Amino acid sequence: MEHDAEAIGVAKKQGKYWGIFICWLLGNGCLFGFNGMLTIEDYYVYLFPKYHPTRIITLTYQPFVLATTTIFTYHEAKVNTRMRNLAGYILFFLSSFGVIILDVLSSGSGGIAPFIGVCIIAAAFGIADGHVQGGMTGDLSLMCPEFIQSFFAGVAASGAITSALRFFTKAVFENSKDGLRKGAMLFSSISCFFELLCVLLYAFVFPKLPIVKFYRSKAASEGSLTVTADLAAGGIKSHPNTLAEEGPAHTERLSNKQLLQQNMDYAVDMFLIYILTLSIFPGFLAEDTGSHSLGSWYVLVLIASFNVSDLIGRCLPLIERIKLTSRKSLLIAVISRFLLIPAFYYTAKYGDQGWMIMLTSFLGLSNGHLTVCVLTEAPKGYKGPEQNALGNLLVLFLLAGIFCGAVSDWLWLIGKGW
Repeated sequence: MEHDAEAIGVAKKQGKYWGIFICWLLGNGCLFGFNGMLTIEDYYVYLFPKYHPTRIITLTYQPFVLATTTIFTYHEAKVNTRMRNLAGYILFFLSSFGVIILDVLSSGSGGIAPFIGVCIIAAAFGIADGHVQGGMTGDLSLMCPEFIQSFFAGVAASGAITSALRFFTKAVFENSKDGLRKGAMLFSSISCFFELLCVLLYAFVFPKLPIVKFYRSKAASEGSLTVTADLAAGGIKSHPNTLAEEGPAHTERLSNKQLLQQNMDYAVDMFLIYILTLSIFPGFLAEDTGSHSLGSWYVLVLIASFNVSDLIGRCLPLIERIKLTSRKSLLIAVISRFLLIPAFYYTAKYGDQGWMIMLTSFLGLSNGHLTVCVLTEAPKGYKGPEQNALGNLLVLFLLAGIFCGAVSDWLWLIGKGW
């Protein structure tokens, strides 16, 4: 018995740090391609000045990611998680490659046809995200909290990294002929390569880590059917459901409705966090902040400020003293963020660029911190299949908030010719 306990203890830790790093990379891949489209928005604004590309691209993306996630959330108990996530990362790669192909075929020209092509690619990114974000969140929810924290830190890091790369490409090509296009295409090529790396990591490296095999085996023993293919990829061909043999009570799980009823406050938190964030970022920051001394760099600075602060916010919960764990405190903090709406309005109208950068940084910091606090606290106390289901449910509310926020973003245009 002591030997078994010791072996379990080793399995729970072996490969943990590699797992954290790979989760961070996979989180990057979850939004790297689409963040790339948002980060080269100065190029799209130049090509399609009449079509509000920053808002249209985001609004095109949202219905597809929301619909895909809804379908998978409803059927999550029967879905092959491995195939779901692999399909998503492969589609991320193909969509990133499509950005390059579309620009080559259109020779970097504007017009309605290339813009429709850009919107189709944005929709493909949405379908890919609908596969990956909920699938990975559900999968990692049944593992150690550090994995899901690292994954969502990676999601934020994708924004920070894409912003840094965009600064580099813009600086390198700013004074060259057709520099805006060259910078955007170099950036898209890097994005394409990174998405391919994520496919390989998830397919061949992650499932073979001992700690990952341990948690997936544990979930299978608790009645989870979603991890079977992952276990096979890790070299575990079959896993006897020992708990099922002891009695059906061990493998009974709460329904999605029961899980939602018990965690409605967490679901509302996720929805409100993202409806506020997306009602401001990126559309308002890109089009409604006026002219400032930074010129064409101003929008990139604002987006970079949000992305870096979002990344920092998602790492802060690692410090236990400042991590919000109380459900009541989380809800109060989430609702308090809505004071940022009048703050942004009056800062855009009367403030200077320093105040706007500070507000944008706080928006990102609070967005990242509250997201990770909710997603790491909510699954505690549940069995593997329930944690997987709850992770999918929370991501569904997160994406619903993003969709409603992207729609709300258009309200800033009232009185400006719309």
